Amino acid sequence: MTRPGVLFAAALLAALQVGQVARAATDGLAPPAVEFSFDGPFGRIDRAAAIRGFEVYRNVCATCHGLRFMAWRNLGDLGFTEDDIRRMASETLVTDGPDDLGEMFERPGRPSDPLITEPFANANAAAAANNGVAPPDLSLKVLERGAPYVYAILIGYEDPPDGVDPGSSYYNPYFPGSVIAMPKPLWGEDVTYADGTEATIEQEAHDVTTFLAWAADPTADERKRMGLRVLIFLVVMTGVFYATYRRTWVPVKRGDDDL
Repeated sequence: MTRPGVLFAAALLAALQVGQVARAATDGLAPPAVEFSFDGPFGRIDRAAAIRGFEVYRNVCATCHGLRFMAWRNLGDLGFTEDDIRRMASETLVTDGPDDLGEMFERPGRPSDPLITEPFANANAAAAANNGVAPPDLSLKVLERGAPYVYAILIGYEDPPDGVDPGSSYYNPYFPGSVIAMPKPLWGEDVTYADGTEATIEQEAHDVTTFLAWAADPTADERKRMGLRVLIFLVVMTGVFYATYRRTWVPVKRGDDDL
C-alpha cells in the first residue's frame, strides 16, 4: 500500500474509533450478557426471584420511584396469600379524601391501593430532592428499555475515568451520556432475604429486575402458555388436515391419472 493509502486508512480507523467513543458516550455501553428466566418465547417468571425483587423494590427503590400500575392485590399472582396482602397493605399510609369537612386524610392501605405510591407530592418536589431530575415511575421500564439495561444500570456505578467530571451526579457507563443523577441504589446486603439467598449487588439487581419484568407485564406467562397451546393445536390440526387430504383426494387424483 502506498504512503497516501496508509495515511488514509489510519485516518479512517481513527475516525471510526472516535465515532465509537462518541456513540458510547451518547447511548451508553451495551449491557452485559445476563440471563433471565423469562427470556425467550418459553421463558417464565421466576416467582421466588420476583418475590425477592419485590422486597428490594419495597425497601430501596420505593423511596424514589413509584409503581402506579400495580395494586397490592396483584401480589396474589406471585403466591402471596390474601392475609399477607392485607397485612402488608395496612402497614402503609395512603392519602385519601376529602372527608366531610373537605380535608384530605391518611388511612391504612387496602389491597386495592397502588402497590407503591408516588413518594413525592409532585414532579417539582421529586426533582428538587434528586439532583434536579424527577425519578421516573418504573412500572413499564423493563418493557421500555429491556431487562439487561435495567440490570446494567443497577450494577454499573464506578469511579469516573480521567477527564470526566460528573459534578454532583454520578458516573455509570451504561447510562446514556454516562452521567446519571440517581445515586448508587444497591450496595449489597440492602435487604435480608427470607429464603436465605445471599444479597449481593448482582443478586439484588437480578431479582429486582425480575420483579419489574413481572410488574410491567404480569400476564406474560399466561400468554406464552396460551401461545404454546395454540402452536400445538395448529401442528395437530395440520397433521389431521394432511391425513384427510391424503385419504380423500389422493385416490381421486390417481383415478384421474388412470383415465
